[in-house]
Amino acid sequence: MSEVKNIMIVGVGGQGALLASKTLGQVLLDSGFDVKVSEVHGMSQRGGSVVTYVRYGKKVYSPIVDKGEADIILAFEMLEAARALPFLKKGGIMIANTQQIDPMPVITGAAKYPENIEETLKEKVNLVSLDAGKLALEAGNIKAVNVVLIGVMAKSTDIPYEKWVETIKATVPEKFLDVNLKAFD
Repeated sequence: MSEVKNIMIVGVGGQGALLASKTLGQVLLDSGFDVKVSEVHGMSQRGGSVVTYVRYGKKVYSPIVDKGEADIILAFEMLEAARALPFLKKGGIMIANTQQIDPMPVITGAAKYPENIEETLKEKVNLVSLDAGKLALEAGNIKAVNVVLIGVMAKSTDIPYEKWVETIKATVPEKFLDVNLKAFD
């Protein structure tokens, strides 16, 4: 693989987006790629936007994904998916959790949460949307949303299933391993 692949992970603080980027970076590194991960987050501890860029290939020189360059956008929340849309390249894939988390302007009444985000995105891009929270609960823990989304995204990569499972086993504490493997599947 000579070209660089770009993945953008977006969400809201506390959803597990940063852990997802670390897991993704590790599986790519373990698969022999040069990997650059860049975390760009604001008020992540207070429910603010979290953005992580993951770039991989034979040789990667910069950790930043520019507008129109993301092969995959992994969105943990619908409004964050809409905000990230300009970064998706033509023909790219957006994987989005259907969860909606009100940002501060909506909470304070200064703005309204946009309607029909999922439908609008489906009209514009190749969108895979799912209720990752429901699937995480079925696996045994709502906090496994990040691993559910990683599992969906894994199908869009060249990384073998076994390599993903290996990395999850190496990075997840033993007491959470079964839940995370179920969530990944």
